[in-house]
Amino acid sequence: MILSRTSQYAIRALIYFSSLPCGERITNNKVAEYLDVPVAYLAKIMQKLCKGNLIYSHPGRHGGFCLREGGEKTNLIQIVSLIEGGGFADKWLLDLENRSNEITCVEHSIWKPIREDVFSLLNELTLEHLALAE
Repeated sequence: MILSRTSQYAIRALIYFSSLPCGERITNNKVAEYLDVPVAYLAKIMQKLCKGNLIYSHPGRHGGFCLREGGEKTNLIQIVSLIEGGGFADKWLLDLENRSNEITCVEHSIWKPIREDVFSLLNELTLEHLALAE
């Protein structure tokens, strides 16, 4: 399991939002410029984040996006699950095939401990932690 570019952009956008004062609205164009991400691509990501109730969208002339209240407590596993879909946790690092956890193979013996550490880290890290680290 490796994070897709879409998940990376989503996490980076949410870290940016969590570094702003609570409720501050920012346009998609500003976020795209800050992250150096194509505007149209980011718009699709922002739509997913809105549907997942991680950010709010405020239409209109003085509109924009802002992190929902308490959103800084969101952990990375929640974000990645939203972007990648529910089955992302079942994928293996090399994703040679859809392998179950019950099958023993070289990939399991080598990557399983690393995979468990990655999932543990994704569960522990919140947007607040990452915003403070920037």
